[in-house]
Amino acid sequence: MSGIDETSGSSDGPLAGYVVVDLSRALAGPHAGMMLGDLGARVIKVEAPGHGDDSRGWGPPFAGTGDQTVSTYYLSCNRNKESVTADLKTPEGRDVLTKLVRRADVLVENFRTGVLERLGFGVDELHEINPGLVVLSITGFGHDGPEGGRAGYDQIAQGEAGLMSITGEPGEPTKVGVPIADLLAGMYGASGVLAALLERERTGRGRVVRTSLLASVVGVHAFQGTKWTVAGEVPEATGNHHASIAPYGLFRAADGALQVAVGSETQWAAFARIIGVAADDPRFATNADRVSRREELIEEIERAFAAGTRDHWLEMLERAGIASGKVRSIDEVYEWEQTRSQGLLVDVEHPVLGRMQLPGPPLRFDDAQPRAHVAPPLLGEHNESVRAWLDDE
Repeated sequence: MSGIDETSGSSDGPLAGYVVVDLSRALAGPHAGMMLGDLGARVIKVEAPGHGDDSRGWGPPFAGTGDQTVSTYYLSCNRNKESVTADLKTPEGRDVLTKLVRRADVLVENFRTGVLERLGFGVDELHEINPGLVVLSITGFGHDGPEGGRAGYDQIAQGEAGLMSITGEPGEPTKVGVPIADLLAGMYGASGVLAALLERERTGRGRVVRTSLLASVVGVHAFQGTKWTVAGEVPEATGNHHASIAPYGLFRAADGALQVAVGSETQWAAFARIIGVAADDPRFATNADRVSRREELIEEIERAFAAGTRDHWLEMLERAGIASGKVRSIDEVYEWEQTRSQGLLVDVEHPVLGRMQLPGPPLRFDDAQPRAHVAPPLLGEHNESVRAWLDDE
């Protein structure tokens, strides 16, 4: 089993003392590594000299001025990490990685299938160096199968995995507004790593955890998947309205949009009173009736909502216990006191940009003090300190 490092990295969090080597770039792997760093692991990001992670060049926007600019995309997925540069095609670079693997608990990689093997760091070689190493491997479409070697980018995966066909308005395939396949793959990968670390406590050996952009999207098909696999119906896009529940979606009031979710017949009875429709109206008596007559129901609701402001209706819905809300822009979300109260903004000190705020981790632990977070590193910022640590065995 790999030894947990008690002297380096974060001093708090459930994964304090664990060491993660992050060989990944772009978003899926870096997001997984960041999640592990948020939980207290020491995450050492290994990057190619010169340009580093691809996302360092993804923009605009960039923060900073002159030659001291930083991609905000890169900043979004690399907090709580250290950066070292190493050319894995050279003996010196391979020596650095070998030493890191020997000291690590987890290795994260999202190379195309076969790349690590060609570099001399296939699974067998990694476990020969460190039998306790947990390896997280994220690919585009899976490491095997008839199309296992395909390159994977988020929007390609969203389309291939069916997500775009059920998103947006009917007949207009639409991607999600964030790279959701990448992000889900990172989340699934991190949860797999945690399970593998628990298993290692019993077996003493590390395991390879595999996921892909394809798997991550299929894994969240939920009721849209069973609509096909069980009912034999092909799901279609329904815009801003739920495919199986009504009313559940976006509606227009006199001065703007609001969203309403009516999830039970009891809630429907209360909502019907608000909009002036009889709850037992045979057109809308059951959820199935309301779904089949969705357009007619939307017209009834928006006819009623047109007589008042968004805030008026939100207040009435709140009093009736019906879930509802505004549609906020991103800046409004981060200015919202509820967002701030949940620790979803963190302050960090960046070596070039100075004091700044980043979106924070979505997990909190009762009775734990808020931890200090570290800004995403500059390329090779920790070359000296990490190499000194590796040589101090």
